[in-house]
Amino acid sequence: MLWFTVWTVLVLGAGTGAFLLGRSLWRKVQDLGAAAAEASDAFARLADQVDALAEAAGRAEPVRADLFDDTQALRERVAGLRREAAGRRVVRQLRHQETYARWRAYSR
Repeated sequence: MLWFTVWTVLVLGAGTGAFLLGRSLWRKVQDLGAAAAEASDAFARLADQVDALAEAAGRAEPVRADLFDDTQALRERVAGLRREAAGRRVVRQLRHQETYARWRAYSR
């Protein structure tokens, strides 16, 4: 009678453990399927964006190397770019000064 009780407890314990393990595995498989569906949707959106960017890149003008162009024209272009950068720098400094003034107003 004692061995029957021991084996019954062992079999029921193994069955319960197998059930809990199977349930956990099933839930993880369901979560994996949901994550795979989300990844598939994300890849589809990414493919659409890649196609749109490839189409836009095809319409863009090709980059032309101007290394050996007229040096005076290149110097004028660099000077113009530097003037634009200086203008942006001034605007950025003014924006920072306004921000710092607002911060000082809150800290007093």
